[in-house]
Amino acid sequence: MGISPGRRLTQLIAGLLLYGVSMAMQIEATLGLAPWDVLHEALNKLTGLSYGTVVAIASAAVLLCWLPLRQRPGIGTVANVVVISVSVDIALAVLPTPSALAVRIALLVGGVVLNGLATAAYIGVRLGPGPRDGLMTGISARTGWSTRWVRTGIEVAVLAAGWLLGGTAGLGTALYALAIGPLAQAFLPHVTWQPRAGTGIGH
Repeated sequence: MGISPGRRLTQLIAGLLLYGVSMAMQIEATLGLAPWDVLHEALNKLTGLSYGTVVAIASAAVLLCWLPLRQRPGIGTVANVVVISVSVDIALAVLPTPSALAVRIALLVGGVVLNGLATAAYIGVRLGPGPRDGLMTGISARTGWSTRWVRTGIEVAVLAAGWLLGGTAGLGTALYALAIGPLAQAFLPHVTWQPRAGTGIGH
């Protein structure tokens, strides 16, 4: 599906807002987090900084790793850092922490599905990768290694570091790892911006 240029920025911001909300849903479910969020949660506990602040600092650190990889950020890269960091803190302040297991499972599943949609939405506008996505593609481009294996290696490393530092890994971690790729792939055709042939203008 084509998306007009006027809608690209709106979709980018909406996708990143939803991404922050989906992170908060998984956190409040307390059933295990995505690999990067296991690390974020551990640093949040250790430093006492807000979750969003930790995400922003970690994102900035990852962006520094782009320098030797010669990756070039876009407006979407900057927005990724700012919007997700703010939206996850707001969502955490609003969302309750349920005690019933059934509600926690529903919150987890809903968060993972929403994360898949949000991921597709911000990737689909093609305005620059998020810091972690850029790290993955940059390493792959510089080394020739498969993107799949680079991503797996990075996520295993941050998951292990986060878990050792006290982050929450569990059912949600496994569900996220298995579901996020297929979910994002399923949503992408419906939210991807495409230029008109020969014009470079979206439709």
